[in-house]
Amino acid sequence: MSGAGNIRYKVAEAARLAGVSASTLRLWETQGLVVPERSATGHRQYTEADLARLKRISWFRAERGLNPAAIREALEAEGAANDESGPAAPPEANADLQVGRKLRSLRHAGGKTLEQVAGDVGIAPSVLSTLERTSQGVSIAVLHNLAEYFGTTVSSLAGEEEPQARALVRAGEWRNWPRTTPGVTVQMLADGKNQMDCHRFVLAPGASSEGAYRHEGEEFVYVLAGRVEFVLDGDQFYDLYPGDSLYFESRRRHAWSNRHDGETVLLWINTPPTF
Repeated sequence: MSGAGNIRYKVAEAARLAGVSASTLRLWETQGLVVPERSATGHRQYTEADLARLKRISWFRAERGLNPAAIREALEAEGAANDESGPAAPPEANADLQVGRKLRSLRHAGGKTLEQVAGDVGIAPSVLSTLERTSQGVSIAVLHNLAEYFGTTVSSLAGEEEPQARALVRAGEWRNWPRTTPGVTVQMLADGKNQMDCHRFVLAPGASSEGAYRHEGEEFVYVLAGRVEFVLDGDQFYDLYPGDSLYFESRRRHAWSNRHDGETVLLWINTPPTF
């Protein structure tokens, strides 16, 4: 591989970066939404352009609720628009890259190399490099550890403290965090510089924090749908069902995972905004 334009991703890596499963990519292929290249041995290979298309498909499916036929039409319409006026992007495309840009800026400001930061946090340099370029591919636990390393918060990296704060947020009009973690959608129920982080977490089947983390403050979790397991301090296990809630000090190490065979939806509040 001689340059960024020549990068080819295997199906597992492309799926991880697009925030979906490998089986979903294969399904999209059968639906004619994306056609990856094939290696000499017949293995799927996804280009950077394919990856951008996958992210757009995921966005149309999750944010617009479009079916495959409607997604194809939308992609074709965008393609026609691109021919006229240059590449178009979903409304959140720039926001989806901001976490990586902010982390890279913080690393440069601190005079740190990829290897130094990755070693200090306990991840591979390639994982950090991918995160800085694409804002994707790490767990909530790793993202929190990186935010703590640079003296900031995940919410700040996600742009939650930016000026466009709204006093009233209507149902379904939530701003989303950039999708850094496959299977985890975080929607802002209140944005701006507030005394509470107020979020709606939507967890795909099997989604988890992929490790424990802790920070200052207190937090409250209320289950709206599905089932979630919380582990506090490594040895206290809590199965939560719709209507259940959990309140704990954020300095306790906490991990979580969706134990439902469908989506789990949580109301999650942190105070002060230290997440």
